[in-house]
Amino acid sequence: MGRIPWLRANQMLWPWIRARVRLIGSAALGGGVLAVLGVIGLLLATPYDLAFVSTQAFSLGALCFGFGLLGWSGSVLAGSSVENAQRYLDTGMNWSEADSRRAMARIGGFGFGGMVGVIVVSSLWA
Repeated sequence: MGRIPWLRANQMLWPWIRARVRLIGSAALGGGVLAVLGVIGLLLATPYDLAFVSTQAFSLGALCFGFGLLGWSGSVLAGSSVENAQRYLDTGMNWSEADSRRAMARIGGFGFGGMVGVIVVSSLWA
């Protein structure tokens, strides 16, 4: 109960949370919808059973999630070094650590949504 008044008092925290939830949530929603449509489409169009299709679709979602997580951590660890190297070499590229982290968070959210979508459609289809 003590944390809620603190969050209400800190008005700067809510826009930060809202932006992150919107970024990852929209990607997760897109991944979930694509996974549901993909599993249903593959079940109707191919001779494979639910176990095979859901395993393959879940694996693709996990691959996206893992790539996003690994890329995000790589951006955090090496982002400032890459920015400094680009500034030193005068490459003229607009790559930044923040943009890379945002892109990787979106990819990870997409993969997470895909995994959840496969779980939901597999549970409802069975």
